[in-house]
Amino acid sequence: MEITENAQLAARLLSVMQNDILPLTEKGVAEGNKVFGGALLRKSDLSLVMAQTNKETENPLWHGEVHLLKCFYESPVSKQESTKDMIFLSTHEPCSMCMSAIAWAGFDNFFYFFSHQDSRDSFAIPHDLKMLKEVFGLEPGGYNHDNAFWRGRGIFDIMATLPDAEAKPLLNQAQRIRDHYAQLSDSYQESKDDNAIPLN
Repeated sequence: MEITENAQLAARLLSVMQNDILPLTEKGVAEGNKVFGGALLRKSDLSLVMAQTNKETENPLWHGEVHLLKCFYESPVSKQESTKDMIFLSTHEPCSMCMSAIAWAGFDNFFYFFSHQDSRDSFAIPHDLKMLKEVFGLEPGGYNHDNAFWRGRGIFDIMATLPDAEAKPLLNQAQRIRDHYAQLSDSYQESKDDNAIPLN
């Protein structure tokens, strides 16, 4: 099923971030985890299948996206829902491990709110870009956003194509989400030395 990148999609992705992922991330950060999270939505009606957040204090591989996939496949819903019929929402542009996991799980898409540069500059978490550079020799943005596995798009890229009247309320909501994540980032940075995450 084709995904239409329009105001309705952007609004729904922002709503899921604000109402479904952020509350989980607040709890996760309180436990010492990073601010990354994700959600699965049905392409057919944009309804929520599942939301999750980072659990690296439990296992350093449980990035927001990978932990979401773990929980999905441990749930009965995975027997009823096909990944080809779902949208993958990531709060932050996925790292190389998470991009691969999204492909291995059979998704043909992902959408993200914060970019790799945001993770480095606004969240003081440079590992995504460093991994892409050191392991794959890629500069920021250097991976193929359209490839044989999936199409990766930023939510802000969608909003940039919208008429001002449609974009303005979405951009206002996006700023509120940014502000909330900035607070959570401060909390994480203050406590990160207390956990055992290898790349904190």
